[in-house]
Amino acid sequence: MNIAKRIQAGAGLLMLSLLAACKPDVPASFSGYAEADLIYIAPSGGGVLQDLRVQRGDHVTQGATLFQVDASAETYNRQAALAQQNRANAQLADLSKGRRHEEIAAIQAQLVQAKAARDMSTAQLKRQRELIRQGFVSASQMEVLEATQTRDAAHVKELEAQLALARDAARPDAIQAAKAELQAARAQVSQSTWAETQKARSAPVNATVFDVLFRQGEWVAPGAPVLALLPDHGVKVRFFVPQADLARASIGKTVQYQCDGCAPGQARISYISPQAEFTPPVIYSNESKGKLVFMIEATPQGDHATQLKPGQPLSVSFAS
Repeated sequence: MNIAKRIQAGAGLLMLSLLAACKPDVPASFSGYAEADLIYIAPSGGGVLQDLRVQRGDHVTQGATLFQVDASAETYNRQAALAQQNRANAQLADLSKGRRHEEIAAIQAQLVQAKAARDMSTAQLKRQRELIRQGFVSASQMEVLEATQTRDAAHVKELEAQLALARDAARPDAIQAAKAELQAARAQVSQSTWAETQKARSAPVNATVFDVLFRQGEWVAPGAPVLALLPDHGVKVRFFVPQADLARASIGKTVQYQCDGCAPGQARISYISPQAEFTPPVIYSNESKGKLVFMIEATPQGDHATQLKPGQPLSVSFAS
């Protein structure tokens, strides 16, 4: 009886050993969680949050307006820059042409008078020269007449030069300086316009509003994010692999992940941390190297990626 029981027990152990040998290998799983790559939307300058058009959990499309910060100061700067641009443009136009028609007409009238005075003094000088040869006019009076004729002739040349200058544009150097001033004014307008538009921010991609950090009416500091957006397909898989299994991981390799309440999915490794971590914190030694882990990130593939929630615990294994 004892021998039969021993034979039966031995047979049972043999069957268990055979079943264990035939059982397929179960892939090792690693602990991980879903991590979000958030986009923080902030204005370029500070101001009061005037309009907040979204709430936490809303889905927004690319280009949709998210919020508006008070842009009164930027608007005034843009208006001042536009006025400066108009002034520079008018100054360049004025330098590129001659004087007004009325100014040219006035110089022409003065030139007519000067020519008449020159012709008169020239005629008097000619007559007096005949009289001086006859001895009726003194030499001193002749000198006065010559000086008068020279003065009138110089006055005519002066007015002719003024008329030519009035008809021509300004000097090339002055025109070039006016063009540079106009270019600077246009750049100032562009900068002011850009600063004004940055006070109203729109969604850069299709995303879900993950968090709202300011409320309408609050003061927003320059560069402070008002919203945090979670882009579509912006959740990645992050898990930790012991150093003994690190050789199995490589960029582009596919892994499988599972979570409670969601269908299993696949992800492709996109990052492997070059630096080891301890869990839990210990002093490194040959005996404790088994506690070294390396962080790995993977991008979910397919439609299952939309099911993942940031912070959700995951169980990850290498695809067979």
